[in-house]
Amino acid sequence: MSTSNTDIVLDARELAKHYSVSQGFMKPKAVARALDGVSFQLHAGKTLAVVGESGCGKSTLARQITMIETPTSGQLHLGGVDAATADDAAKKRLRQEVQMVFQNPFGSLNPRKKIGHALEEPLVINTTLGKAEREEKARAMMARVGLRPEHHQRYPHMFSGGQRQRVAIARALMLQPKIVVADEPVSALDVSIQAQVLNLLMDLQEETRVAYVFISHNLAVVELIADDVLVMYLGKVVEQASKKELFAMPRHPYTRALLASTPRIDKSARQTRQVLSGELPSPLAPPPGCAFHKRCPYAQERCKVEVPTLRQPTDGKTIGLVACHFAETIA
Repeated sequence: MSTSNTDIVLDARELAKHYSVSQGFMKPKAVARALDGVSFQLHAGKTLAVVGESGCGKSTLARQITMIETPTSGQLHLGGVDAATADDAAKKRLRQEVQMVFQNPFGSLNPRKKIGHALEEPLVINTTLGKAEREEKARAMMARVGLRPEHHQRYPHMFSGGQRQRVAIARALMLQPKIVVADEPVSALDVSIQAQVLNLLMDLQEETRVAYVFISHNLAVVELIADDVLVMYLGKVVEQASKKELFAMPRHPYTRALLASTPRIDKSARQTRQVLSGELPSPLAPPPGCAFHKRCPYAQERCKVEVPTLRQPTDGKTIGLVACHFAETIA
């Protein structure tokens, strides 16, 4: 399916989120740059995967997209409206177009409310539909995600983990959103159930053209579901490319290390394992220059002082973007 500017459902420009953090009594507060100038576009019917280690800013990005938090700076265009500066009325309308599926399906469902009530609640809050119409829509959505009619009157503890995640997906789709942000939606599930939930997400996307922002640390899952991939490190995008291009020819050393640590069935697709030295730096005190240089096997003096810009490599091998001074020589 071809994409065009009319297909863009989300346009983030230089999105940043900084937190003021106390360092103790009589000490000045520090600033944690959880997001630091992230830009990307999301197209209808497509999946953008956001990957990286814990602490890289993935979940912070999810909270900005879903308007749970307000960005410190930057723009977040949804339906032609900048959600970052929109008033409360506009945000309420925009929130209907962006829904979220959380990592823990049990934690995101009220244990005291039946599943039918959980599915109808978004309709109660955001529509003027009557009780009979709400129940009809809830039952139709249950059937769509593979749940049986008798499940309507059951409580969350009566379901398996995979069934609960189906309920969470159904609830996210009740308002027919344009975007669903899925934050590690299958990591808490058994491997056998993960494939069922991923297939469900892809089938629903094919039916409705909903766009996904799929946040994950599991690159094997990303390879299955994504169209494009955003690789983040310490609040910044270090590589951005189509799934096909990124898995075939990763250009950033960090991406190469992530892929090398991912089990691959195809022997020809496996890469030489690269062990990253050291830990992810603290966002309170990021290193100067390239934030990755202390862990990078290719780092040179320039990397220690100069922040690399996100750019297209000049060797003509790929059309993706990479934030590395030496992307052409290490590929």
